[in-house]
Amino acid sequence: MELKRVVITGIGTINPLGHKVEEYFESLDNGVSGACMIDRFDASLFKTRFACEVKDYSASKFGIDRKEERKMDLFSQYAMIAGTEAVQDSGIDSEGIDKDRVGVVIGSGIGGISTLTAEVLAYGAGDGTPRFSPFLVPKMIPDIAAGLISMKYGFRGPNYATVSACASSSHAMSDAFNLIRLGKADIIVTGGAEAGVSQASVGGFNSAQALSTNNENYKTASRPFDKTRDGFVLGEGAGILIFEEYEHALKRGAKIYAEVAGAAMTADAYHITAPHPEGAGAINVMRLALEDAGLKPEDVDYINVHGTSTPLGDIAELTAVKKVFGDHAYKLNISSTKSMTGHLLGAAGAVEALACVHAINSGNIPPTINFSEEDPEIDYKLNLTLNKMQHRDVNVAMNNTFGFGGHNSCVIFKKYSK
Repeated sequence: MELKRVVITGIGTINPLGHKVEEYFESLDNGVSGACMIDRFDASLFKTRFACEVKDYSASKFGIDRKEERKMDLFSQYAMIAGTEAVQDSGIDSEGIDKDRVGVVIGSGIGGISTLTAEVLAYGAGDGTPRFSPFLVPKMIPDIAAGLISMKYGFRGPNYATVSACASSSHAMSDAFNLIRLGKADIIVTGGAEAGVSQASVGGFNSAQALSTNNENYKTASRPFDKTRDGFVLGEGAGILIFEEYEHALKRGAKIYAEVAGAAMTADAYHITAPHPEGAGAINVMRLALEDAGLKPEDVDYINVHGTSTPLGDIAELTAVKKVFGDHAYKLNISSTKSMTGHLLGAAGAVEALACVHAINSGNIPPTINFSEEDPEIDYKLNLTLNKMQHRDVNVAMNNTFGFGGHNSCVIFKKYSK
């Protein structure tokens, strides 16, 4: 069976760096930090009191009325906003599309945890009488974002969520890619959404010693590859991409941003939260993705690494990159855009995939910001694109995403050519 080609024909986002794609790309180019003190709740007693929240947000700004807002957790609102931008950008909401062959696959690591937290806190503060919202379960479940987008547009193809911690949206994109190239759908709306800035999330990650506690320097606390890094900075938002079968896109005259070249998924099978110290799963997933794409290591120009700013994770991933790419590792551009956006958990892969698309189309390699002190365990002969955007021709970009539980995902994008 001959596999079909898959291209990207629409993009959308809302994240700590902007309310739409154009703002996000401009912030990436300029090395903007999205970190701020938490105002979603009173964090004064928490070890971490900052995060990368979406700024100046209100549902009404995006046409979500009060009745709809009551039925949607914030992660679903973000998915709907980014999804609307992507669908409008692609033009697939117009007549002439077979909606039975348009699907929605959206990943989320923790779904409506803010709603669940608020409902449990309200119950605990009451007299013990259960007064839970009838919308609690549909607001909380991670698959509801995909369901809401399908309902809005009448897309009746494959519809579900992927849940694999921080690899969730990359797994969603991998599934979307495979559904289309196997002929199961013409178009998949895919990506991820997350809104985890809540008491439960911050408290839980603090207890796991995963978050940075650098409250005094919160703007620069997300500092991948820096000796003083002390954990990731929690982020939120959504990234949505329209994956479409190539001939279908050509027939309707769609603009094409890039081609999806290959994807792979592996497991560390090692530890519930820590990466394999030698990057075994990461090595396998990058090699398998290259094989799937029919590419050699030397074909890759840019890697948007997982790069969470954790002491163990950054070292393990760069070790894996060197093993996969050999001498070519020193000719690559590597960067972690989490230094700007924070870690969007289940939405990270999709938002970072958009950064890869931007690099391919603009030649702008987003920087790894906030670097100041070298770590003797990191090889700085690698081009980690430190502190300032760099320019180069990008034909192939790789996006790595890893999650608690040992989940590894890698998606490869390449410049579109007929």
